[in-house]
Amino acid sequence: MDDLGFQRARETADDAGDWLIGGREPRPVLLVDYDPTWPVRFAAERARIAAALPQASAIEHIGSTSVPGLAAKPVIDMLVVVADIATPEVQVALEGAGYELRVRQPGHRMFRTPARDVHVHLWTDPADIARHFEFRDWLRTHDDDRDRYEAVKRELATREWADMNDYADAKSPVIAAISARAALG
Repeated sequence: MDDLGFQRARETADDAGDWLIGGREPRPVLLVDYDPTWPVRFAAERARIAAALPQASAIEHIGSTSVPGLAAKPVIDMLVVVADIATPEVQVALEGAGYELRVRQPGHRMFRTPARDVHVHLWTDPADIARHFEFRDWLRTHDDDRDRYEAVKRELATREWADMNDYADAKSPVIAAISARAALG
Protein backbone atom coordinates (compact mmCIF):
# COMPACT_ATOMS: atom_id res chain seq x y z
CA MET A 1 0.00 0.00 0.00
CA ASP A 2 1.08 3.58 -0.16
CA ASP A 3 2.96 5.39 2.59
CA LEU A 4 -0.17 7.39 3.43
CA GLY A 5 -1.62 4.23 4.90
CA PHE A 6 -5.34 4.78 4.27
CA GLN A 7 -6.94 1.44 4.90
CA ARG A 8 -8.98 0.00 2.10
CA ALA A 9 -11.48 -2.79 2.12
CA ARG A 10 -9.41 -5.58 0.69
CA GLU A 11 -9.18 -9.30 0.72
CA THR A 12 -7.71 -11.32 3.56
CA ALA A 13 -4.09 -12.42 3.55
CA ASP A 14 -5.20 -15.72 2.00
CA ASP A 15 -6.66 -13.84 -0.95
CA ALA A 16 -3.83 -11.31 -1.27
CA GLY A 17 -2.89 -12.73 -4.65
CA ASP A 18 -6.10 -11.29 -6.07
CA TRP A 19 -4.88 -7.72 -5.58
CA LEU A 20 -1.28 -8.03 -4.43
CA ILE A 21 0.70 -9.27 -7.41
CA GLY A 22 3.25 -11.81 -6.19
CA GLY A 23 1.60 -12.19 -2.77
CA ARG A 24 2.76 -10.94 0.60
CA GLU A 25 6.42 -10.14 1.16
CA PRO A 26 7.56 -10.26 4.78
CA ARG A 27 10.37 -7.75 5.15
CA PRO A 28 11.66 -5.67 8.02
CA VAL A 29 10.71 -2.00 8.04
CA LEU A 30 13.89 0.02 7.65
CA LEU A 31 13.60 3.72 8.47
CA VAL A 32 16.45 6.09 7.73
CA ASP A 33 16.94 9.77 8.41
CA TYR A 34 15.83 12.16 5.68
CA ASP A 35 18.16 12.03 2.67
CA PRO A 36 18.52 15.24 0.62
CA THR A 37 19.10 13.12 -2.51
CA TRP A 38 15.51 11.84 -2.45
CA PRO A 39 14.15 14.82 -4.45
CA VAL A 40 16.92 14.24 -7.01
CA ARG A 41 15.91 10.59 -7.33
CA PHE A 42 12.28 11.65 -7.67
CA ALA A 43 13.20 14.05 -10.49
CA ALA A 44 14.95 11.27 -12.40
CA GLU A 45 12.00 8.91 -11.98
CA ARG A 46 9.59 11.71 -12.89
CA ALA A 47 11.44 12.24 -16.18
CA ARG A 48 11.31 8.51 -16.94
CA ILE A 49 7.56 8.36 -16.28
CA ALA A 50 6.86 11.56 -18.22
CA ALA A 51 8.61 10.06 -21.23
CA ALA A 52 6.61 6.84 -20.94
CA LEU A 53 3.26 8.47 -20.11
CA PRO A 54 3.05 11.84 -21.87
CA GLN A 55 -0.71 11.79 -21.18
CA ALA A 56 -0.11 12.05 -17.41
CA SER A 57 -1.62 15.26 -16.09
CA ALA A 58 0.47 15.15 -12.90
CA ILE A 59 3.53 13.30 -11.59
CA GLU A 60 4.12 14.19 -7.94
CA HIS A 61 6.45 13.17 -5.15
CA ILE A 62 4.36 11.94 -2.20
CA GLY A 63 4.98 9.93 0.93
CA SER A 64 7.58 10.43 3.61
CA THR A 65 10.53 10.88 1.27
CA SER A 66 8.79 14.01 -0.05
CA VAL A 67 8.85 15.68 3.38
CA PRO A 68 12.18 17.33 4.29
CA GLY A 69 13.35 16.30 7.73
CA LEU A 70 11.10 13.22 8.01
CA ALA A 71 12.64 9.79 8.53
CA ALA A 72 11.36 7.30 5.97
CA LYS A 73 11.79 3.96 4.34
CA PRO A 74 14.19 4.71 1.47
CA VAL A 75 11.41 4.26 -1.09
CA ILE A 76 10.35 7.10 -3.36
CA ASP A 77 6.55 7.21 -3.54
CA MET A 78 5.06 8.92 -6.56
CA LEU A 79 1.53 9.76 -7.59
CA VAL A 80 0.73 9.75 -11.30
CA VAL A 81 -2.58 11.08 -12.59
CA VAL A 82 -3.94 9.72 -15.86
CA ALA A 83 -7.47 9.74 -17.25
CA ASP A 84 -7.95 5.96 -16.87
CA ILE A 85 -5.63 3.85 -14.74
CA ALA A 86 -7.10 0.59 -16.07
CA THR A 87 -6.23 1.07 -19.74
CA PRO A 88 -3.73 -1.47 -21.02
CA GLU A 89 -1.67 1.40 -22.47
CA VAL A 90 -0.84 2.69 -19.00
CA GLN A 91 0.38 -0.68 -17.78
CA VAL A 92 2.34 -1.33 -20.98
CA ALA A 93 3.96 2.12 -20.80
CA LEU A 94 5.03 1.78 -17.17
CA GLU A 95 6.27 -1.77 -17.67
CA GLY A 96 8.19 -0.59 -20.73
CA ALA A 97 9.80 2.08 -18.55
CA GLY A 98 11.01 -0.59 -16.12
CA TYR A 99 8.25 -0.69 -13.49
CA GLU A 100 6.46 -3.85 -12.39
CA LEU A 101 2.77 -4.03 -11.44
CA ARG A 102 2.50 -4.85 -7.72
CA VAL A 103 -1.04 -3.77 -6.67
CA ARG A 104 -4.24 -4.00 -8.67
CA GLN A 105 -7.27 -2.81 -6.69
CA PRO A 106 -10.42 -1.10 -7.85
CA GLY A 107 -9.43 2.54 -8.26
CA HIS A 108 -5.74 1.99 -7.45
CA ARG A 109 -2.66 0.59 -9.16
CA MET A 110 0.88 0.52 -7.82
CA PHE A 111 3.96 -0.22 -9.88
CA ARG A 112 7.48 -0.46 -8.51
CA THR A 113 11.05 -0.79 -9.63
CA PRO A 114 12.63 -4.25 -9.46
CA ALA A 115 14.85 -2.89 -6.67
CA ARG A 116 11.65 -1.96 -4.75
CA ASP A 117 12.96 1.55 -4.13
CA VAL A 118 10.32 3.45 -6.15
CA HIS A 119 6.54 3.02 -5.89
CA VAL A 120 4.35 4.58 -8.57
CA HIS A 121 0.72 4.96 -7.46
CA LEU A 122 -2.26 5.70 -9.68
CA TRP A 123 -5.72 6.43 -8.22
CA THR A 124 -9.02 7.17 -9.90
CA ASP A 125 -10.72 8.99 -7.02
CA PRO A 126 -9.85 12.70 -6.93
CA ALA A 127 -10.39 12.64 -3.14
CA ASP A 128 -7.63 10.03 -2.74
CA ILE A 129 -5.32 12.17 -4.83
CA ALA A 130 -6.14 15.33 -2.90
CA ARG A 131 -5.63 13.59 0.47
CA HIS A 132 -2.10 12.60 -0.47
CA PHE A 133 -1.19 16.14 -1.48
CA GLU A 134 -2.88 17.65 1.59
CA PHE A 135 -1.10 15.27 3.98
CA ARG A 136 2.29 15.83 2.33
CA ASP A 137 1.90 19.60 2.30
CA TRP A 138 0.73 19.69 5.93
CA LEU A 139 3.73 17.69 7.13
CA ARG A 140 6.06 19.97 5.17
CA THR A 141 4.82 22.99 7.15
CA HIS A 142 3.86 21.59 10.58
CA ASP A 143 6.88 20.32 12.48
CA ASP A 144 4.84 19.08 15.46
CA ASP A 145 2.74 16.74 13.31
CA ARG A 146 5.78 15.70 11.29
CA ASP A 147 7.56 14.77 14.54
CA ARG A 148 4.45 12.96 15.85
CA TYR A 149 4.17 10.96 12.63
CA GLU A 150 7.87 10.08 12.71
CA ALA A 151 7.64 8.88 16.33
CA VAL A 152 4.78 6.52 15.43
CA LYS A 153 6.65 5.26 12.38
CA ARG A 154 9.79 4.60 14.43
CA GLU A 155 7.82 2.69 17.06
CA LEU A 156 6.02 0.61 14.44
CA ALA A 157 9.30 -0.13 12.66
CA THR A 158 10.45 -2.07 15.74
CA ARG A 159 7.71 -4.67 15.14
CA GLU A 160 7.57 -7.59 12.73
CA TRP A 161 4.97 -7.33 9.95
CA ALA A 162 3.52 -9.90 7.57
CA ASP A 163 4.27 -7.31 4.86
CA MET A 164 4.53 -3.58 4.32
CA ASN A 165 0.77 -3.22 3.87
CA ASP A 166 0.22 -4.16 7.51
CA TYR A 167 2.79 -1.59 8.61
CA ALA A 168 1.06 1.05 6.45
CA ASP A 169 -2.33 0.13 7.90
CA ALA A 170 -0.98 0.41 11.46
CA LYS A 171 -0.14 4.07 10.79
CA SER A 172 -3.77 4.83 9.96
CA PRO A 173 -4.84 6.26 13.35
CA VAL A 174 -2.08 8.89 13.44
CA ILE A 175 -2.58 9.65 9.76
CA ALA A 176 -6.32 10.12 10.32
CA ALA A 177 -5.70 12.49 13.22
CA ILE A 178 -3.16 14.56 11.30
CA SER A 179 -5.32 14.54 8.17
CA ALA A 180 -8.27 15.85 10.19
CA ARG A 181 -6.17 18.80 11.38
CA ALA A 182 -4.92 19.39 7.83
CA ALA A 183 -8.48 19.39 6.48
CA LEU A 184 -9.42 22.08 8.98
CA GLY A 185 -6.42 24.07 7.81
